[in-house]
Amino acid sequence: MIVNLRIKNVALIDEVEVAFAPGLNVLSGETGAGKSIVVDSINFLLGGRTSRDLIRTGAPSASVEGIFDTDNMCRVPRVLSKPDSASAALKQGLIALGIELDGGQLMLSRAMQADTGKSTCRINGRTVTVGVLKSAAELLVELHGQHEHQSLLDPAKQLEMLDYFCGDELAEMKTALAGHLSRYKEATRELKKIEAGTSAEQLEIWRFQLNEIEAAALKPGEEDALTAKRDRLAGLERLSRNTSDIVALLYAGFFEGRPSMPAADATAKAVALAAEIARIDPSKEHLHTALVDVNAVIREIGRDFRDYEGELDADPHALDAMETRLDTIYRLKKKYGATVETILMKRDDLAQKLDSVENAEVEARKIRARRKEISAEITAVCATMNAIRTAHAARLSAEITEILRDLGMQHAELFIQIKQKTVFAADGNDEIEFMISPNPGEPAKPLRKIASGGEMSRIMLAIKTIMSDRVPTVIFDEVDTGVSGRTAQQVAEKLAAVSRTRQILCITHLPQIAAMADTHFLIEKAERTGRTITSVAPLCTDGTIRELARLTGGAAITSATLQSASEMKSQADALKKI
Repeated sequence: MIVNLRIKNVALIDEVEVAFAPGLNVLSGETGAGKSIVVDSINFLLGGRTSRDLIRTGAPSASVEGIFDTDNMCRVPRVLSKPDSASAALKQGLIALGIELDGGQLMLSRAMQADTGKSTCRINGRTVTVGVLKSAAELLVELHGQHEHQSLLDPAKQLEMLDYFCGDELAEMKTALAGHLSRYKEATRELKKIEAGTSAEQLEIWRFQLNEIEAAALKPGEEDALTAKRDRLAGLERLSRNTSDIVALLYAGFFEGRPSMPAADATAKAVALAAEIARIDPSKEHLHTALVDVNAVIREIGRDFRDYEGELDADPHALDAMETRLDTIYRLKKKYGATVETILMKRDDLAQKLDSVENAEVEARKIRARRKEISAEITAVCATMNAIRTAHAARLSAEITEILRDLGMQHAELFIQIKQKTVFAADGNDEIEFMISPNPGEPAKPLRKIASGGEMSRIMLAIKTIMSDRVPTVIFDEVDTGVSGRTAQQVAEKLAAVSRTRQILCITHLPQIAAMADTHFLIEKAERTGRTITSVAPLCTDGTIRELARLTGGAAITSATLQSASEMKSQADALKKI
């Protein structure tokens, strides 16, 4: 519980130190005295959002410091079997945050600089982040603001309240669901990436280009060979004439219509003559040998030209076929590259791209299958979450209804309606709606449509009574909104009952609640040295009675109102002893 609160340079507060006690601590005061400043200060200490407007005008900084007793939990929670189990659970939570206790006490502090607006958070003197401060504060205090009961009309907040009541059992399912949803989203991203990679139109273009290149069946070096052969065929007439003349010179007996000795015969005759010379003059044997070689070469060349002459008798359509083939190559070069080799590289690239796309489609099918499996897991987890919520909703509804009857709504019945959506989110696929039947015979309708302000305050008090048993201190800022008369007395009695098991800080304007206080603080505003100052001070018995008289009768305090206030306090004290 919180045992000490120190506020410095916050709004109208210069410096205030308040020592809270176990049980019901009530804070009251005139409208505008600064009650909301105290709540804003506590919210700042607990890690809530704020701005530099919080800082007192002219002050360099504002600070709030709270000391908490973690051994004196001031309660025996219904969910724990031992009175000290709550303290042990709190300490385990703090240890998980890396926070060590100093003799059972914990000091939280937060300061904000006026020039930068930056805040510094500390726990037991060690600097921590706002997130750690807030996490630690959530183990210690629950703050119910004066407008928070409006959140009860929001189905999202209703779901949050039910889930809080469901506890760790549902929290584990939410953790599992978060993992499945993360995997599902990742699979969806992968699938979109694959599907967005190549359009159907682009695939058709690639397939057409590949088919066109493959149909041509190009070969490296083919163009040069075809060009050379085409050029040769284009000069076929001259090639034939020249070749025939060569053959005639080497082997035939005439040239250009005139008789002549073939070169092969002439060299053969020369060989015979040289052989005779060599016999007579052996020194000329080398000339004979040379002529023998010349004759052999001439005959070999002659045979080659004869063969070549046979090749020149080609298909008359061969030239057309070569021109057509070369035209095909030229057309492909204009579209896909400057050489046959470049076109073939283009072919390989297209084939690789199409293969990648086909592999991607295979991968896409795998991802779709995986995503379907994950979807089934999500559905199963959400079904479990629905079952948990349904079971706890029945318990929560029954407990709220029971407390509402203690608060004067004897015939009210509260139900929690749960419907399942077809889409999934981090909270599952349940839709929550608090339904209430305030009077016998009336059908249950959504709370947001029929509840009055007083009913909302009592329903919220009932919910907080049930759900705040996990923290040692609960702060109510005007939980009595819209409440008066007998209902106010019932709310006061419920707060007193709750304060037996945990510390309650309650800001109120109702005398019935103030009379139930174990410790009563008066918040006042006064002018000092030309500046307005808000102060918070504990009241003695006479001071409490005088404040009760003010709350009862307004500004004019008479002996009658004092007497009535004294009787109210005596009756409250007697009720608390029961």
